[in-house]
Amino acid sequence: MSESALVVEALGTVLDTDGGLLRAVDALSLSIKRGETFALVGESGCGKSMTALSILRLLPENGRVDAGRVVLAGTDVTALPEARMRDIRGRRISIIFQEPATSLNPVLPVGTQIVEVIERHTTAQGAGARAKALQWLQRVGLPDAERRIDSYPFELSGGQKQRVMIAIALAAEPDVLIADEPTTALDVTIQKQILDLLIELQKAQGMAMLLITHDLGIVSQVAHRIALMYAGQIVEVAETHEFFARPLHPYSQMLLAALPDTEKRGRPLAAIQGTVPPLNQPFDRCRFSDRCPWVHEECVVAPPPLFKPVADHLVRCVLYKNGPTADATLTSALLSPHSDGAERMNYAAAGTAAEVPLLKVNDYRVYFPIRQGLLKRTVGYVKAVDGISFSLSAGRTLALVGESGCGKTTTGKALLQLLRGSARIEGEARLDGQLLDSLTDDALQNARRKMQIIFQDPYASLNPRMRVSEILEEGIVALRPGVDPVQRRAQVASLLTKVGLRPDSVDRYPHEFSGGQRQRVAIARALAVEPRLIVCDEPTSALDVSVQAQILNLLRQLQDELGVAYLFITHNFGVVEYLAHDIAVMKDGKIVEAGAAEDVLQRPRHAYTQALLAAVPHVQTPMAA
Repeated sequence: MSESALVVEALGTVLDTDGGLLRAVDALSLSIKRGETFALVGESGCGKSMTALSILRLLPENGRVDAGRVVLAGTDVTALPEARMRDIRGRRISIIFQEPATSLNPVLPVGTQIVEVIERHTTAQGAGARAKALQWLQRVGLPDAERRIDSYPFELSGGQKQRVMIAIALAAEPDVLIADEPTTALDVTIQKQILDLLIELQKAQGMAMLLITHDLGIVSQVAHRIALMYAGQIVEVAETHEFFARPLHPYSQMLLAALPDTEKRGRPLAAIQGTVPPLNQPFDRCRFSDRCPWVHEECVVAPPPLFKPVADHLVRCVLYKNGPTADATLTSALLSPHSDGAERMNYAAAGTAAEVPLLKVNDYRVYFPIRQGLLKRTVGYVKAVDGISFSLSAGRTLALVGESGCGKTTTGKALLQLLRGSARIEGEARLDGQLLDSLTDDALQNARRKMQIIFQDPYASLNPRMRVSEILEEGIVALRPGVDPVQRRAQVASLLTKVGLRPDSVDRYPHEFSGGQRQRVAIARALAVEPRLIVCDEPTSALDVSVQAQILNLLRQLQDELGVAYLFITHNFGVVEYLAHDIAVMKDGKIVEAGAAEDVLQRPRHAYTQALLAAVPHVQTPMAA
């Protein structure tokens, strides 16, 4: 690594909102050298993505850069006219957006969109540009690239669209790449493939990369340096090995303590209470002071600057204004969030399985018909779930893991009888001994009270026109008609308290909540009818580390108190290590390995399970011990 490819100096970005002027990025400075990966991490709303958009000058209409400079290869891009910026974007600096579905043009084949970049920024034209586009699709691992190059975005899965987005960003071989959550929608094996590709390109081209993510496992493996953001500011900067070996800021330590893994089984995760403060206000104190367990008088009288207690390690905390401090004591306290005498949740392992499992699945098959012709005759079937068997007892968690398209979500929906009429279902699925697929009318209604689902995307699964009170009462009215209105309102209030939401949340709409808060509403909705089984479909995949910790603590607490069984569908192995009692690994509609969580994780026997576990990024840090 040599000279800096990108330098950001005291960058300030503001947004004009109904609630006043919002300072999304405040005096942010960083530099990235050629061939270096610089990770920008932090909770949702801290300003990570807004930093990226500011650098590229792609801010929304109500946003503007009002301070600082962005220097790219000696040129301050904040002073360039838009015509010049169009020449720089894509060629000198490019971005992989977090949401490929909204970033790709829905009316153009994906190959055309890649060719457009190549022809705009390189000498390749026509057939040569198409050949290069095909090469990039192959390099990012798009299956059957020769055919998919002419596909439209809606014909691709989420992971495939993300790979196309990566190919577009890399097609002109930029000097600087901004990767905004580039692997969020990808399975661990494809994620590893993409990250290996990005590292390979860095070595070949000396490309600098600004990696924006909340996956600290990825950061620990690919980043050279890390900057942690909070409420629009950078609060800590260090080389990667130094950051994970000795995090200094209380926020950094609490984030690492909140990561789920095997070692933390049996005790609550160190979730960070509260939320990021609103940025439409002036700050006359440390922005983390309201959530910090070590706050004292000096923290609330003035905002702290960045201190340099040790070489190449900056931290925005008054604990270090006079140099290194006894951070080992700080770490120990933060890793023991219940050392103050508060009641510790009983996270003891669930007892032995009951003689009669709550849910028993035997040779279960879900086939979707393939219809062709004018009369839409069935000419074949897609075997989404092809003969799986498992059982789940009350008070236990079975993790169903595997890559996208293996049949995990289809299994959950079929068990909940949400695929009737759209798929051919064979085999047996029994809940409390009842054969689910044969239930009708009142019997099916009664069974639905016993089983609920938490969908992956709470924003899509919550009715945007209904208030929280209506969302929570809807299930009670439908499935527990004997509960009178007064009791319903009392139960709704109790549910909100149980999931950690304020009582006044009942009058708010889904869009008024953060992602983590919406997921809490979705969990409350699932609990409203007092089910015995909950299918959790990637309930934490879109959440920050700290919010994920809060949700996992809640799920474990509810299981301990109510004996709820979870069928937990996920590809996050950290969550599996922390939460699951048993694991079933799916591939191509079949379960290829199943057993107790410890056995599968520590002694995998199937080659596919071994490949999955080998691709999982882990944070290796003393804080995980």
